[in-house]
Amino acid sequence: MREIHDITIIGAGPVGLFTTFYAGMREASVHLIDSMPEVGGQLSALYPEKYIHDVAGFPKIKAQDLVDQLYEQALTFSPKITLGESVLHVNRLDEEIFELITTKNRYLTRNLIITAGAGAFQARKLEVENCDSYEGENLHYFIKKLDDFKNHDVLICGGGDSAVDWSLALEPLAKSVTLIHRRDRFRAHEASLSELRASNVEIVTPFEVAEIFGSGNKIDQVLIKEVRGEKTSLLDVDSIIVNFGFITDLGPLKKWGLDIHRNSIRVNQQMETNIPGIYSAGDICIYKGKPKLIATGFGEATIAVNQAKLRIDPKARVNVHSTHLFEKTKVI
Repeated sequence: MREIHDITIIGAGPVGLFTTFYAGMREASVHLIDSMPEVGGQLSALYPEKYIHDVAGFPKIKAQDLVDQLYEQALTFSPKITLGESVLHVNRLDEEIFELITTKNRYLTRNLIITAGAGAFQARKLEVENCDSYEGENLHYFIKKLDDFKNHDVLICGGGDSAVDWSLALEPLAKSVTLIHRRDRFRAHEASLSELRASNVEIVTPFEVAEIFGSGNKIDQVLIKEVRGEKTSLLDVDSIIVNFGFITDLGPLKKWGLDIHRNSIRVNQQMETNIPGIYSAGDICIYKGKPKLIATGFGEATIAVNQAKLRIDPKARVNVHSTHLFEKTKVI
């Protein structure tokens, strides 16, 4: 007989990790699955040293530090964790049980909570001739270690939160930081923009990279050009960081019969999808008025878990405080 879990969670990013913990706290048997070889999702894979500012209780915390604490918390109730496997198909065996078919195994669950972030992701590339040959050397689409840019002349391209955040994070370490954006207005948070304008980061708008020049496999200079004008400037650079966002793909999820809108899963106020027994939380789900923040995902996780708990046990309480839960639950 194969083990049947009460709740299976797809996606081991920050929201998936907290969902795992909270489901354990509600005394559900839990299975967490992720296609990546490590937990943490985009936080660990793309920007482990980036500061996160929208998590309650932390004025700021590095992404990897947040992941490490969430992972420790998730282990509290000894969930089953499967990494390096993608869920390809979901079959309903009867009104209560789903079968999950992954790239390696088959699993059974009573409820499914999808916390897969933005799904599979790929960085939007710099569209400049010959730039591909410099990737992995001094052309970067994400940052693993801030110290790699110490005493560098760094050029950052982009106008969103990531571009502004990396500019602020690197400014104390780098020899110089220049931020260029093809528009005059940035899309980052107001507080971050105020901090940016008060920093030593050189802001150049509306400009974009026109050409790059290198010796060997490294870029030495970049020609930037005014977007709707004729002005140009030649910059000496040690490193270029491109933050144009990511192209996302839900992959096999698209074929599960879920109500999908613009690469997101529609849910109601109970975090229910159009398929009974399947819920969603975090950036992958959408509803009217939703802000895509980690903090939002944490709240959605508790709603999804509580609704899944009710589906298993209709007599279960929805509004239960953590102090009461820990009094009744033995922590292993």
